[in-house]
Amino acid sequence: MLPTPGFCRTCRPTMPSASRPTPTRGMASQGLKRSRVLVSTRRSASPVELKATALERADGIATIWLNRPHRHNAWTGRMHTEYRWCLQEADRDPAVGAIVVTGRGSSFCVGGDAQALQGHAERGSYDAGTPDELARPGYGRAAEFDAAFAYHYGLSKPVIAALNGRAAGVGLALACFTDLRFAAAGARYSTAHGKLNLPAEFGLSWLLPRMVGLSRANELLLTSRTFTAEEGAALGVFNDVFPAEEVLTRTYEYVSDLLANVSPGSLQQTRWQIYGDLHRSAAESVVTSETLVDEMMGEADYREGVAAFMEKRPPRWRRPAKA
Repeated sequence: MLPTPGFCRTCRPTMPSASRPTPTRGMASQGLKRSRVLVSTRRSASPVELKATALERADGIATIWLNRPHRHNAWTGRMHTEYRWCLQEADRDPAVGAIVVTGRGSSFCVGGDAQALQGHAERGSYDAGTPDELARPGYGRAAEFDAAFAYHYGLSKPVIAALNGRAAGVGLALACFTDLRFAAAGARYSTAHGKLNLPAEFGLSWLLPRMVGLSRANELLLTSRTFTAEEGAALGVFNDVFPAEEVLTRTYEYVSDLLANVSPGSLQQTRWQIYGDLHRSAAESVVTSETLVDEMMGEADYREGVAAFMEKRPPRWRRPAKA
């Protein structure tokens, strides 16, 4: 469902050619349009006041909480504004290796707040209602990623959704744009838009066919029906299903193992390859990977990976101290 005002429509200011970001590793020969968004590398002078979300950092993992449990974490403009800021902060933090997104209470995110939906109906139009200046997490890597939710693809770190309960509309869209999704057993999910005379929202018409195939995506999108966590896992929407009380713990265990065994550089580049390859040919993908192999073999973590393999021990990746 549509959220409370919270999503920028275009928010892509163009810059003079001298200000445009130059291609970074992984963009060469990949056929993506270079983003024209100028991204500041300066950290926020002071953190925003978080009311609808919360950000915690420990053991190399940043956790972003959707924090409106009294409203089942219904999405609002404020929540989206804060969520973007939290993502940006976590992505810039050198002590963070991965980001987990979850919800307080019994739901992940039930979609747009009901009061906002009523307001949209009264106005007869959608008003994003967010500040002019929004955090731009992931912006600047490729123009194809410079939009709401698609910005996840431009981040330098993996994002994992721990869906502690039900999700619908914008809540489901948010989860689908993360890299991996773990759901609570028995929880129910829906695209929801069809029952409100709305189009498929926030890129789900592009993303779901790539996740589950065209026929299955058509069925979920055209009917807006409810499906369970177990069915979602069978379809390919979710990576696994855990008991509700274990979802977050099991997600942390998975992410900790991921960070211990896969180098930060490999996680970063592989994510960018996966999402970049959605926009380029097989030949371009091969050429890009060959370039990256040559570059990354010169890095210290490649030598460490080979040494750990030969010595049959866990790798010791070059990693900043814990937050």
